[in-house]
Amino acid sequence: MVLTKKFKSLLASTLAVGLISSSVAMPAFAEKNDHGKKPKNPTFNLSLMHTNDTHAHLDNVAQRITAIKEVRAEKPSALLLDAGDVFSGTLYFNEFKGQADLEFMNLAGYDLMTFGNHEFDLGSSEEGHKALVDFVKGADFPFVSSNINFSKDKNMKSLFKNQVKHSPKDSTIYPSVVKWVDKQRVGFIGLTTEETVDISSPESIEFKNYISSAKKAVKDLERRGVNKIVAITHLGYDDNAEYDNDLELAKYVDGIDVIVGGHSHTKLEEPIVNTKDEHGKAKDATVIVQAYQYSDFLGTLDVQFDKKGKVVGQAGSLIDVSTKEADPKAAKLLKKYADQIEKVKNTPTGGVAEKELTNPRSSEDGPSVRSNETELGNLITDGMLDKAKDYNPNVVMAFQNGGGIRAPIDQGEITYGDVLTTLPFGNTLATMKLTGAEIKNALEHSVSQSPKEHGGFLHVSGMKFTYDSTQPAGSRVVSMEVKNADGTFTAIDPAQEYVIATNAFTAKGGDGFTVFKTAYEQGRVTDLGASDWENLRDYVAELGTVNPEIEGRIVDVSK
Repeated sequence: MVLTKKFKSLLASTLAVGLISSSVAMPAFAEKNDHGKKPKNPTFNLSLMHTNDTHAHLDNVAQRITAIKEVRAEKPSALLLDAGDVFSGTLYFNEFKGQADLEFMNLAGYDLMTFGNHEFDLGSSEEGHKALVDFVKGADFPFVSSNINFSKDKNMKSLFKNQVKHSPKDSTIYPSVVKWVDKQRVGFIGLTTEETVDISSPESIEFKNYISSAKKAVKDLERRGVNKIVAITHLGYDDNAEYDNDLELAKYVDGIDVIVGGHSHTKLEEPIVNTKDEHGKAKDATVIVQAYQYSDFLGTLDVQFDKKGKVVGQAGSLIDVSTKEADPKAAKLLKKYADQIEKVKNTPTGGVAEKELTNPRSSEDGPSVRSNETELGNLITDGMLDKAKDYNPNVVMAFQNGGGIRAPIDQGEITYGDVLTTLPFGNTLATMKLTGAEIKNALEHSVSQSPKEHGGFLHVSGMKFTYDSTQPAGSRVVSMEVKNADGTFTAIDPAQEYVIATNAFTAKGGDGFTVFKTAYEQGRVTDLGASDWENLRDYVAELGTVNPEIEGRIVDVSK
């Protein structure tokens, strides 16, 4: 029996995760054997491309188009899916409200999309969800959404058709759809986190429980004889389980073969395969993928099904789009948007810096943004705390890693470009529940390399602390105090729980913060979705006159 080179690669990947046994020898794609006859146990291969959490990052979109074209040249039947959060994050969205992104998605030939929480960011504006309505109406592809009730929004409700469609129409939302792929029916459902109510502005749009909604959608497809089902989700791979995530979905809902995920910005370089239910008992395999963020990667996945629709093999990877040449047509199209963005970068925020806000660096003993309190660090964390309180008034502190502050702000008018240069990563704001003891753990890590630089050095707001850099790492923090509403300070109680704000990178354990990573894994983190540069832009506009000071928030008592 002859195995194709492609299938050997698929088989090796599958064996690596223990999904099928080494005794299996089954040709892929129902190929003919040496005698010209079809094998007794043909398999069906489903090829997918996927993106998520692109957040209006379009500077690399022409390279994404090239990557998509290359995959299609090799796999003409491959479907292209998006798992949500196209909206919000850069000036491209601020300026064009999703229409720039949509033009490239139509050019790329997307097949399906589900909604992310950020698609609902503008719901509380005077125009409501007009930008989202325009986005859906202009899409040359359908949308799938199994747990959202649009019926109370006067503009969105007409776009939703409550029926399972075998021939879904573009610019239309369905609870589930069926696509014909190489003469096989493949079902798709869509799920969006219920947390959207707390971290976006859906207004009258309602979100149902993801488990019950998924079970219903799967049954609707199975009743129609569909035995290969893909869930396109914006739940987060391992996000707060108190709300929803892909790992829980895979355990609790039978019949889902593939989960193409988003929301948690997780970089799954290889697919994750779940074969256990909520009780730890064996179940049919569910393959989970997610392609990080900002269109940095194009996800690819090949899944093999037996004739009963069960997964018997899988292989997937992430294609780094930065390694690709820009597609000429897409690059030409991008220029008209990019030229406009360059003009917008010179737009004033409304804030004026009374003096230069420096961002010093030093590899020895400072001063440095990565080892010392700075005026700019105080400004950024004050803005984080101010924004976080809009979402949760119980937030009392904010932390910003020094490694994320990349440039100074000159004296005078502060522009959008200034803010974007200072905070270029687009990290989102997150809140976290920590005990006082855990806060001390984080601060110990922050100053563990002092007086030398450390990207994880934390700038703070709503609190102050002292440390002794001559003491051993892990035993340096001397005192910690939280700021009260009246401006006084109270010692932080190791046993008390506090709500703090930080960026999502740090909240997930970036820069070596294992204490934050543990809290994240335990579901104590909520990603608010607001980009760091937007938070700073809004804060300096609110201040008008920007004149932060060194306040003794972080003091090395050994000096």
